[in-house]
Amino acid sequence: MVKSSIAIWLKDRHNVYKQFPVNPEVVSRESPFDFTTVKIASLGDIIVPGERGLKKYSFSSFFPRDYNPTYCEYENVMEPWRWVEQIENWRDTRLNLRLIITGTPISVPVFVEEFSLEPEKAGAPGDIYYSITLVEHRPFTAKQLVTGSKGKTTATPAKQTQTQSKDKKPTTYTVVKGDTLSKIAKAKYGDIAKWKKIYEANKKTIGKNPDVITPGQKLVIPV
Repeated sequence: MVKSSIAIWLKDRHNVYKQFPVNPEVVSRESPFDFTTVKIASLGDIIVPGERGLKKYSFSSFFPRDYNPTYCEYENVMEPWRWVEQIENWRDTRLNLRLIITGTPISVPVFVEEFSLEPEKAGAPGDIYYSITLVEHRPFTAKQLVTGSKGKTTATPAKQTQTQSKDKKPTTYTVVKGDTLSKIAKAKYGDIAKWKKIYEANKKTIGKNPDVITPGQKLVIPV
């Protein structure tokens, strides 16, 4: 069986990656946008655009009890109730995750908003069917209001504390057998497309061919 080029992953802040074992038939994405209808004298109703709402990603599939090459994306599938425990732990501890769907541009920070189960479905003993909804996490930046000499008030980013303003320093990584730049980018950034960022910072070490890296090479991982 030829495996799908699409793979659905969740990654937590501890760099724990979990790939869903059976791809869903459909992944739906909601991207709401706020509009307000205002009634203007002599004009009637007009639309005033607001702000984009949080995106939501939803899909349904199942966690198989046993590996089956017909529908499983990989061997050594994790026991279904361990999957349930892992996802519920992420949700209950309010852990920010990253949803990664390879083969697409989707690599976004999310929270688990809804996770429902249908265990022991008739005809599939041991399998657990589920539906999951992941809501986009939009990082919040505190702002402060500043009033100018002419009385005009504007919002500007709040000043960072001394600890927050310290520049982050790049780290290093030693290549091991089987590594590729895409694999390293996925581990370090959660985004395989950022292999170019690593390559640009290590051209002298890697050489002209980014597809060839050697065990033992020390690569700079830029911030």
